[in-house]
Amino acid sequence: MIHRTFKCLRWRGLIDGLSAILLATTLAGCATTSPDAPAIAANEALSATPPAPAASQPSAATPAATASTPEMATAPAESASAPMAVDPLRPEAPVDLNDAAAHTDLWARLRRGFAMPDLDNELVRDREQWYASRPDYVQRMTERGSRYLFHIVEELERRNMPSELALLPFIESAFNPQAMSSAKASGMWQFMPGTGRDFALKQNVFRDDRRDVLASTRAALDYLDRLHTMFGDWHLALAAYNWGEGNVTRAIARNQKLGLPTDYGSLRMPMETQYYVPKLQAVKNIVTKPAAFALTLPAVANHPYFLSVPITRDIDVALAARLAELPVEDFKNLNPQMNKPVILAAGTPYVLLPYDNADRFVHALEEHRGAMASWTAWVAPKTLRPVDAAKQVGMSETELRELNRIPPRMLVKAGSTLLVPRTQQRMDDVPSQVADNATMSLAPDAPATRKVAFKAGKKDTVSSVALRYRVSASQVAQWNQVGANAAFKPGQQVVVFVANKLSATRGSTRHAAAKKPIRHAGAKASVRVGKAGHSSIRAAKAE
Repeated sequence: MIHRTFKCLRWRGLIDGLSAILLATTLAGCATTSPDAPAIAANEALSATPPAPAASQPSAATPAATASTPEMATAPAESASAPMAVDPLRPEAPVDLNDAAAHTDLWARLRRGFAMPDLDNELVRDREQWYASRPDYVQRMTERGSRYLFHIVEELERRNMPSELALLPFIESAFNPQAMSSAKASGMWQFMPGTGRDFALKQNVFRDDRRDVLASTRAALDYLDRLHTMFGDWHLALAAYNWGEGNVTRAIARNQKLGLPTDYGSLRMPMETQYYVPKLQAVKNIVTKPAAFALTLPAVANHPYFLSVPITRDIDVALAARLAELPVEDFKNLNPQMNKPVILAAGTPYVLLPYDNADRFVHALEEHRGAMASWTAWVAPKTLRPVDAAKQVGMSETELRELNRIPPRMLVKAGSTLLVPRTQQRMDDVPSQVADNATMSLAPDAPATRKVAFKAGKKDTVSSVALRYRVSASQVAQWNQVGANAAFKPGQQVVVFVANKLSATRGSTRHAAAKKPIRHAGAKASVRVGKAGHSSIRAAKAE
């Protein structure tokens, strides 16, 4: 069980200079807060899927409406009898923390919203046993999810969608908003880059909204709602979320042609998708009756864990965390969309903070004197070598390369946006067109080099690839953004830059099958990419 500390806190006064947004949220009563659980690696999250699934095919997703930016709503005047909090998903509906409902267990509210038909088969039993045999894993997963469940349940109720969907991040990422798959699916809801863009999730040099807790939740529920409208069945909608709507549509058509049933259990699907809904059903059964599985769920209060606080000036992540009196890692866990050590107000107009930390941040920000951001964006006016770009912005080439992840022997192309120190000549905050559209484009430094990309084999490591292509291990590590001693996962894309005179016969021959669908068997991690571009990861162990 999570041990919760009750702290009394109070909003004091108004916020001056915060984009004309009035923040008068009062928290005169006692609000619950929970300790921050450390982020767990993405592969831990999806360890409950059996081996040897079949590969799936990519597809296109349907665009969704642009997300609205959550803001702090004006709360009623301070009252000792009615402390209020604002849920950033529903700023129009402040939460009365003195209301007895705010202190009830959210699990009970979640159970009342269950509306999907139950699935009862051997696959469900198998997943129940898997979770029940790993109580520590379930504890970590549910503790981490306790930060976000209230907001997802609120949004599901507003949309009149089944509350079982609030449990889906347990299956996708174990509620780790920083989870990243080897197929580049990211965030709590595991969006692929293309699907994320289709659902208005910005991805650029400075931020990745697939990791944004609020934006990704909005996008995931938009997507699930559209899939349910398409198939008229929640089990089929979930299959499409995992496998792709095109694949599910073809599977249904195939059964119709053969005169077979077209329900979820009757379709021919990859093993990953066959287990997808049973995994969700197993988690639902555990939430319904945890004692039946000898498990204990942490108590989750029925009110928001965090508030959204407006940001109107660019500010360093480290400074924001210090003003909020939070460890930097804890700050990043609530605001994981940041790609750089600076928050650009034009692209990220709010941050999420627990109640009392939000209060401290607001007042510390008012009292802060001095620079707020030590970094800014610089757009390369022409194609440059990193050493020349570094001279223009007044920093070392090494620091420029590290901050902007520029591999050796590469040029920075004109129009690329780099993170550079803020100086007297570059004091203005970054404009919205840069904050929202910053890109990095690189080109080989000399025509004598060329890019070679291939899918890693079972035993490929940074060292073995470096030896094969006669380059240094440090170069291979930088080109692929991994450690110098790292081992590549089977099927992971690997990039190297080689001289044209070097024969790549060994590499190209060995990896000639790279264009074929990836099929992993046994206990190795695997990825399924459905037609809609959405992926789901699984791994064989919980740690």
